[in-house]
Amino acid sequence: MKKILALMLTLVLTLSLTACGDSKEDKDASSASSEESDIAYVKDKGSLVIGITDFEPMDYKDESGEWIGFDADMAKAFAESLGVEAEFVEIDWDNKIMELDGKTIDCVWNGMTLTDEVTSSMSCSNAYCNNAQIVIVPKDKADQYQDTDSLSDLTFAVEAGSAGEEQVKALDLNYTAVKAQADALMEVAAGTSDAAVIDSLMAAAMVGEGTSYADLTYTVGLNNEEYGVGFRKGSDLTKALNEFFSSSYKSGSMTTCAETYGVQAAVIEQ
Repeated sequence: MKKILALMLTLVLTLSLTACGDSKEDKDASSASSEESDIAYVKDKGSLVIGITDFEPMDYKDESGEWIGFDADMAKAFAESLGVEAEFVEIDWDNKIMELDGKTIDCVWNGMTLTDEVTSSMSCSNAYCNNAQIVIVPKDKADQYQDTDSLSDLTFAVEAGSAGEEQVKALDLNYTAVKAQADALMEVAAGTSDAAVIDSLMAAAMVGEGTSYADLTYTVGLNNEEYGVGFRKGSDLTKALNEFFSSSYKSGSMTTCAETYGVQAAVIEQ
């Protein structure tokens, strides 16, 4: 009987040690996975997948359907520096963090404001452009809306998950969330919303005389902010991009690119 008990105890101990060994191996594998280099991951698959929205002058399509813009061109150059192709994917801006963490995309590079939510959820590059959120209204009504107090009775269209949405929430204004800033402009032009809040860089390119929205204008500036590029937490791509920004700024190629799209005054020294 004692021999049987001893044999059973030995068997239990062996199984326990085996299980512990498996657990350690699983933990080591998990740890190795969490520490995987994003640069190696991107190079292995041969592409840098960039999450964007239609946002002139940062990311938009030319007549041939190719993505261009200040951000798009800089992203292509960065991808080339890594030896990979740039692949652009339109995302729901409100889901950008989920898309990034799920590896549907490798970065968010689309005139993204460095908000508290963004910086706490992503590994962010150095700021590269200044920006602001501004109010867009029909030109013939602009004189009625020159300060924040005058905005209370308006209905706004804003991009879901954007810095513009944060501003209208903070001011407790009535608004409808739409997919993209371009959609917010369309709402105002169609008269389905009284006003919109969009990025000042977009407004300069798309609103006013000589643009697609000549009957709209911008009035109240709601804040000052900066743009950055977001990667997954702990990503080594962040450091690589900061180094790329620095060298591009010093060589003058960043400024040349910015001049192509009329945003040179907003570029931040690297």
